[in-house]
Amino acid sequence: MRRPLPDRFWFAVPGDIETRTGGTIYDKKVMAELRAAGRTVAHLQCPSSFPFPSPDDLATVTASLAACPDGALVLIDGLAFGVLPGPAAAEAERLRLVALVHHPLALESGLPRDTADRLATSEREALRHVRAVIVTSEMTAATLARDYGVAREAITVATPGIDRPDAAWVPPANPVPKLVAVGTVTPRKGYDVLVDGLAKIADLDWHCIVAGSLERDPETADAVRRQIGHHGLAGRIDLIGEIPDPTPLYETADIFVLPSRYEGYGMAIAEALAYGIPVVATRVGAIPEVVPESAGVLVPPDDSAALADSLCRLIENLDVRRHYADGARAASRSFARWRDTAARIASALDAVE
Repeated sequence: MRRPLPDRFWFAVPGDIETRTGGTIYDKKVMAELRAAGRTVAHLQCPSSFPFPSPDDLATVTASLAACPDGALVLIDGLAFGVLPGPAAAEAERLRLVALVHHPLALESGLPRDTADRLATSEREALRHVRAVIVTSEMTAATLARDYGVAREAITVATPGIDRPDAAWVPPANPVPKLVAVGTVTPRKGYDVLVDGLAKIADLDWHCIVAGSLERDPETADAVRRQIGHHGLAGRIDLIGEIPDPTPLYETADIFVLPSRYEGYGMAIAEALAYGIPVVATRVGAIPEVVPESAGVLVPPDDSAALADSLCRLIENLDVRRHYADGARAASRSFARWRDTAARIASALDAVE
């Protein structure tokens, strides 16, 4: 079986590569950096229905894999790979399959228990047929080794890169503290907890902007809108939907807040730290890897009272915000650039037999 040239590989990504989700942004950035480094990357676009594909969409991806030449090195985003145990088994000998797992599919919040169990079983089986696995955090590496039967030596951790602010950027001086949250409005992001927490400190001066798609989970978005109205917070919490670039928000924020129920890494949190923004988030998933105690406050998930107390402390005390801002900038100095992330992935792919 003839192997392709080592600088060429296929990258299967579900949905539109321009979609503003953490996983897709990661895939797009890595693809661009690898191409800039001289790698030839063939983009295999999978249907956007994954991880719940229709039979036709599943057949489309199966055909795409079958069309790859013998010996091809194929990197498949975990949003699709986790539900491809059959195609993975069929192609495991002919293709060199590598999975890119942002976080296990079963850990998405809001899934019925039987659906989560089915996804865990499917992903565990699919991962039996890979030559290597790439993950975005040490937490995910540990989870796959502990719960999914993946040998730790087969896993490479390639944390997301960050785009650092311009050296001329200066922190804002907002008369009313500006809170920013960035992330698709889904159950996993915990925006219901955020609204309840902010309702508890409605007597304080603050303004909160939530930037993230309102279309991917319309039911959750509508529920958050109703919750905002119920608490009389319309005009104080703005759901602005998906935006092409959150940089202007980071440049003008006083506090970044995201009470997620799980994060495989937390790219928006890392970006906020790079701008010296104090973070209030949850102690779940990989977030403790990203946010040291010097850079912000981590609270238990689904605890709106703890979230409110932490936000209150930062809103009312400028010195506390400055302390965490210094810690945020210091923490971000150790974060990878996107070229570093891509180089780590390239090294892992080069080692695949």
